[in-house]
Amino acid sequence: MSNLPIVHLQNLTKTYTEGKHSRIILDNVNATFNAGEFILLLGQSGSGKSTLLNLISGIDSPDSGEAIVNDVAINRLSERQRTLFRREHIGFIFQFFNLIPTLTVFENITLAIQLNGGITPARENEVRTILERVGLSHRQDAFPDRLSGGEQQRVAILRAIAHNPTILLADEPTGNLDEETGQTIMQLLLELTRQVNKTLIMATHNPEIVPLADKVYRIKQGQLVLTEQDSMVAEK
Repeated sequence: MSNLPIVHLQNLTKTYTEGKHSRIILDNVNATFNAGEFILLLGQSGSGKSTLLNLISGIDSPDSGEAIVNDVAINRLSERQRTLFRREHIGFIFQFFNLIPTLTVFENITLAIQLNGGITPARENEVRTILERVGLSHRQDAFPDRLSGGEQQRVAILRAIAHNPTILLADEPTGNLDEETGQTIMQLLLELTRQVNKTLIMATHNPEIVPLADKVYRIKQGQLVLTEQDSMVAEK
């Protein structure tokens, strides 16, 4: 693991308007995440976990403050620039997989590579090798609706890492899976990210994942608080 800073959150604030009222989701948040770290974000539903991931990825913009990724203030970019930045530097794994139903497994995984300029025979071989490694080589021509939930999530993970992003953002990646499949997915995700020194930032409400993380943060009342793993395990 490197100590090279990858993500800086500087005075990050985000407010949502609900009817006539405003609700502060993130209030002047500051944090630094380093290369190769597994960062876990805990908090109740609606606490701001997904919002924070969206701000780091540039899907959403803060009211004030900055999200700096790879030395780039992503919130200062235009919408098109943010899209191109995500395409190159960020992989996103969703709870509900978000695979494109009209594309095969192989096409879903290689989509970001194609958008970044095309896939070479060498990259095709890399994808087929990793499909074999995770037990999906026989499913590469299948469409998502023919896959189990665990298989779909494996495809979603491979899609997120295939274009070799610096950062992986995961929003409840095991929340839609049974316990055994969820554990298998977590092992796969950590194995694939650790071996290539990726920064993994995961939002979850599952305390079972706490011992696996390098740093655990809790979002509460708009604040991002670094938390001791031992105390979080005790809360289960």
